[in-house]
Order: sequence, then structure tokens, then C-alpha cells
Amino acid sequence: MEKNPHPENDEDNDNVYSKSGDEQPAGSEDNESTTSDPDLSLTQILNEVDRFLEALINAEDKSHPPSEVPKSVELLSEKVECMINNYVNASKASEAKFGRDPEYDKSLMEALNRISKLSIELGEFPLSSALSSSLNRTSIVLQQAMSFLEEEFRHLLEETKSIVVEQKSHQKTWKQASFNYSHQESDRCIHPPELESNKEDEFPGFSQETIYHMKKIATAMVLAGYENECCMVYSILRQTAFKATLNKLGYEYISIDEIQRMQWESLEGEIGLWINVVKQCYTNFFSKEKNLCDTIFSDYPLISQSLFTNLAHTVVLQLLNFAEAVVLTKRSAEKLFKILDMYETLRDLIPAIDEVCQGDRAQGLKSEASETMIWLGEAAVSIFCDLENSIKSDNHGRTPVPSGAVHPLTRYVMNYLKYACEYKDTLKQVFQQHLMIDKPKNEQQIDVDDHDGDVSDDGSPKTTPFSEQLMTIMELLDANLDMKSKLYRDPALQNVFLMNNGRYILQKIKGSAEIHELMGDRWRRRRSSELRHYHKSYQRETWSKVLQCLSHEGLQTTSGSSYSKVSKPVLKERFKNFNAMFDEIHKTQSTWVVSDEQLQSELRVSISAVMIPAYRSFLGRFKQFLDPGRQTEKYIKYQPEDIETLIEELFDGNPTSMSRRRT
Repeated sequence: MEKNPHPENDEDNDNVYSKSGDEQPAGSEDNESTTSDPDLSLTQILNEVDRFLEALINAEDKSHPPSEVPKSVELLSEKVECMINNYVNASKASEAKFGRDPEYDKSLMEALNRISKLSIELGEFPLSSALSSSLNRTSIVLQQAMSFLEEEFRHLLEETKSIVVEQKSHQKTWKQASFNYSHQESDRCIHPPELESNKEDEFPGFSQETIYHMKKIATAMVLAGYENECCMVYSILRQTAFKATLNKLGYEYISIDEIQRMQWESLEGEIGLWINVVKQCYTNFFSKEKNLCDTIFSDYPLISQSLFTNLAHTVVLQLLNFAEAVVLTKRSAEKLFKILDMYETLRDLIPAIDEVCQGDRAQGLKSEASETMIWLGEAAVSIFCDLENSIKSDNHGRTPVPSGAVHPLTRYVMNYLKYACEYKDTLKQVFQQHLMIDKPKNEQQIDVDDHDGDVSDDGSPKTTPFSEQLMTIMELLDANLDMKSKLYRDPALQNVFLMNNGRYILQKIKGSAEIHELMGDRWRRRRSSELRHYHKSYQRETWSKVLQCLSHEGLQTTSGSSYSKVSKPVLKERFKNFNAMFDEIHKTQSTWVVSDEQLQSELRVSISAVMIPAYRSFLGRFKQFLDPGRQTEKYIKYQPEDIETLIEELFDGNPTSMSRRRT
């Protein structure tokens, strides 16, 4: 068995814990004879000291020091020195000794309690030679004991269990769009997925036994007047441990200058880590850190409150510095979502501060967090409103998008709005906040009342500063697309271009409940009506002249009131013109692009509904007037089924469809 490091506790030395007989009044002869015995047990010494302390406390005249100090006071000092030496010599200097022998720890704490009381009570009297010697002696022993306890407190605070932090990679598995559109741009997911939450195990990592020992030491040090030393050790080591825990999550302090120089891809990853760390702090770490502090300093709630608030203040200020540095970076469209994520994170942090912090410093911390959140909100408003400037300044040359396809600007804007509107409630908040900052106070209450609720009495969405900005962007996009459509010389292709882009916009809005809610059904119906108008305009521009070739008028000559036979030259010219016009339309419009399958089908069906019956009727009635054989083959190039097949090849974006048919 391991040798007992504290021989005072061995059975052959049990006089240390033996009980004294009946207590004697302080200053009695029996007491004097007892205190002169150098072999008194600790219990007897404590009893003698308690009687002396009682006499000191009850002394009516503090101007006259006691005539003598009992020998038990010196014996107590010697006993404490011996006990501390036994602790120090028991094991390695780097290990905590306190807590290995509960009974011995209890004896030490009882002895230190008397030593600290003696130091306090003796200091209330004028110093005599005897009193001065005893006071100096107890003060020196108390200081030695407190130095020992301070070191033990440090060791215990450092003896945390290994905290396992599951660190999932924050490397993005998605490629965020750069928001610099090109003709080859496709619809890509540009909204960041939810970051995986890191998991912690047993933070802050102390056993209940260790916490119990730390509580005992903290209480003893505060009672002895060593509150500052105790709090300093606790504060420094817990802040160091907290920082180490955040480092295990991958978060490290980055200076403002470093943040300013970072490429966005790197900064984006750091923001993801920052968000995760802040969430871990207010959902887990802060509450557990506060519980630890409250337990160790349970007898001193004001000390506990001050220690925890100081730690939280240090941690939160560092996190806020990062957010403020991000706000100061050059603003660009791709930063919007991360800035909104940061805004929402701080919005959730502020009420959490209320739950764990108290006092003026806590209020100051909330104010600083709120101010940083406002800065993030203003940055988000600025970035979102800059989309308006991007549309206005779009100058992708004077060359139209090939084949009337969806313009990259349309994809860019609608993808941006779709994913921005997933932050609808937050954007409403930051735009309303922006309005409150900009407008005079006497106008603010009116604005708040006007925007209260999401739906008007007539069922349409209520306008908010954010929805108004959204409408402005959509109007600018419409005007921009209308201008770009005029780059096409062919009026039919202008309409196809407007249909493509209009349908893309409408489908994006239908596919997003958030943006659809903001725009409303009335706006959607108006856009659908515009699409039908473009459709009709396309048919008129493309097929009206073709249908004229199939008109029956002008084919028959009249003589008086009776019809004569059909004019073959006119009929041949009609077939010839129809073939040429249809060939040209097919050759041209099979290269045009309608990427939306439903719109493509609607266009083909509407064309077939007009052309097939008209061609079948014309062919059925006038085919007989052409001579069979070579003449028929020359002028009747298509059967109705051929026309239908060729119409199905329109809008495929395939320039080789006609050549394939001919080979």
C-alpha cells in the first residue's frame, strides 16, 4: 500500500484528531497548564484557540490588548507549517496534493480558518510586544498557507479531463457562385448549407470531486482575505482554458489587418468557424462555465458573477472584433449571405447574454453586441441595394445573347434574389432598422405601424422597406431586359427572348415561397399576362405571313357571277412561297433556344394548332389542281405530318436538324 504522506493521521499518532475533555474557560489555570503542553492534539489546540478567539471577540475594550497570548496560538502555527510541509513533500511539485486525504484536508481547513480569524482579531488591538510577535507569526504562516493553496488551486484548475471536441470539416462541399455572370452560367446553388454543429464532451472537463476541492480552497482563500489572489488565478486559467477549447473548434484570433488582406474564400471559411464558435458559446459553453463558477464560489455570488462576466466579456469582445473587421472589408455581392448569417448569430447571442450575465458590465456587453449587429445589418443593406447599381451599370456589350436564351443577368439576379429571400425575415428586419436609423424619430412610429403584419386588408402583401427594394430591382431588371431585346433585329426573336427570360423569372418566383410571398399573386398574374402577350406577338410576327400563303383568296378567277377554274400560276406561287418561308423559319428557329420545357411545348402546340389544320385544308382542296408526277413533287414539298415533325424541331437550339432530315 502507498505510504500515508501525512503521518499525523496514522493510528499511532491519532492524538491529532483526539477529542479534548471538557472545555475550560479562557484564561483559567487549567487552560494555561493545557496550553503549555507541547503534545496537544490538533483538536485540543483548536479548542484552545477557539476559546481565545471568543475572548478577543467579546472584549469590550479594544484599546487594551490581551495580557498574554496562549501557547496554543504558536502551536497552531507550528501545526499548520508542519501540515503544509507534509503536503509539499508528499508528491511531485507539478501535481496537486490537496484532495488525496479528505480527513487531512479537513484538518488543514479547520486550522487555516482559526489562523485567518486570529490574524483578523489580533489586528483589532494595539500592538504589544507579545501581541506583535503572535500577529507576525500568524500572518507569516497564513501567507505561507495561502501561497500553498493558491498553487493547489492552480493545479486543480489545470487538471481538466481531456475535452473531446468533434471537429467536422467546415470546408465547403459546394461551390458558391462568384456572381460574375457569363454566357455559360447555369443555375447553381449559391446559398450556403447549414454548417454542421460541433459537439463537445463534458465541458469544462472537471470531475465533481475536483470541483468540490476547488470550492473548499476558494472559500478558505476568500475568508482569509486573499480574494484577489484567488480570483486572479481562477480568471487567468479559465480564460486560457476557454481559449484552448475554442482553438479545438478550429477558431483562432485573427487581427483586423489579416482579415482585411484575406481572400474571400479563406475569409468565408473563417466566418463559418466564427458562427459555429459563437453558437457553441451561447448554447453550451457559457452556461456550463457559469455553472462551474457558481459552484466553486457558491458562498460568494457577487464574486462568481464578476468572474464569469469578465470572462464572457473578454470572449465576446474578441468575437465582436472579428465581426467588425468583416464589416470593414470591401463589400461585394457574394458576402451578403455570410454577413446575414453573422447578423442572425449575434441576434441570438444577445438574449443569451441576458441569461448568464448581470450588472452594468453585462448591459455594456449587450450594447456592444447590438451595435456590431447593427453594423452588420447596414452592411447587408448596402450590399443588397448595390444589386440595383449592378443592373443599372450592366453593359455586356452590344451583342445579344445567342438564340434568344435566358440572359446571364437574369440568372444572376433571380438566383441572388431567390437565396436572399430565404433570409426574408432577417432582411425585413435590417431594412426596417436601416429606415429607423435614417428617418427622424417623429416618422419612425408611423413606419412601424404601416409595416406591421405581412398582409393587407385586401389580401395582398403589405409593402415593407425590403419588399419595396425588391420591387425596384424587379422593375430595373424588366427595363434592362426590354432594352436587351431590342438588340435582336428579328421581332420574333425579340419576343422569344422576352418569353424565355420572363418565364425563367416567373418559375423562380413560383419555386420560392419566400419571394412569392413578397411579390404577391397580383404581380405573378401580371407577369403571366405579359408572357401571353409576348407569345401572341411572336405568332403574329412569325406565322401570319405563312398563313397568308395558305389563304384561299385570290386563287380563283371569276367571270361575271360565276367562278372559273383555279389559277395554276398563282397556286404554284403560293406553294412555292409557303415552302420557302417554312424552310427559312425552320432553319432559323430550330437554332433558337427555349430551355423551359413547358414553354417550349406550349409554343409548338400553339404553332401546330394554327399551321397543321390550315395546311391540311389548303393541300386537300388545291392539290388536285396540280398535274400528278413531277409537278406535284416540285410544289408539294411537305405532307401535314412532315410539317408537324418539323415544328417539333423548333427551339431546340440545334442548327443541324434540317441537314439531318435531308441526309
